[in-house]
Amino acid sequence: MPNPFEAVWNTLKIAVDNVNEPHTPLHVIEVGDCWKYITMMEEFIRYEEIGLNTTTDDEVKEMLVDVIALCKDQVQKLSKFMIKEGIPLPDVTSAKPQSNSMEIPLGVKLTDDEITNGIAFKLVLCMQASAVGQANSIRNDVGMMWLGFFSDWVTFGTTLKTLMRKRGWIKVPPYYYPPGSPKHN
Repeated sequence: MPNPFEAVWNTLKIAVDNVNEPHTPLHVIEVGDCWKYITMMEEFIRYEEIGLNTTTDDEVKEMLVDVIALCKDQVQKLSKFMIKEGIPLPDVTSAKPQSNSMEIPLGVKLTDDEITNGIAFKLVLCMQASAVGQANSIRNDVGMMWLGFFSDWVTFGTTLKTLMRKRGWIKVPPYYYPPGSPKHN
């Protein structure tokens, strides 16, 4: 049975021994994971900019500023890595200009509930993509990069979940009651 402490220890040893690892070229799946992830991050930033232009809630604005900073940091790290490895960067959409949220018609304007649930959905996709990238990586430096991205999302997710619970915006699937068990309200 796997031991979590041993796994952490092995990860630390890999990080230290990374200097001695032969620098092999990235394989095609590693390249594809990088390319998809950076594209996803850039599009995620556009959604967050739309949220900033839409919301008037100070806590939602603060959360959006934080997640934009996180995404931009990951884009910067991944861009630097991709350029170093000779991977062309994808074309992405331009940044959204700032606008006055009071001038956006109500039928077009995202609600704070929609904004935070959209961020939560995108967070799950980013966590999954980070985990897949880590699982697909052969090189230790690539695996550690993905692990760092995943860790960023776990940390941010706890803050987002707290805000969503506080405001009653978290979407909960129906509860499951096994057959024969008393139902709890």
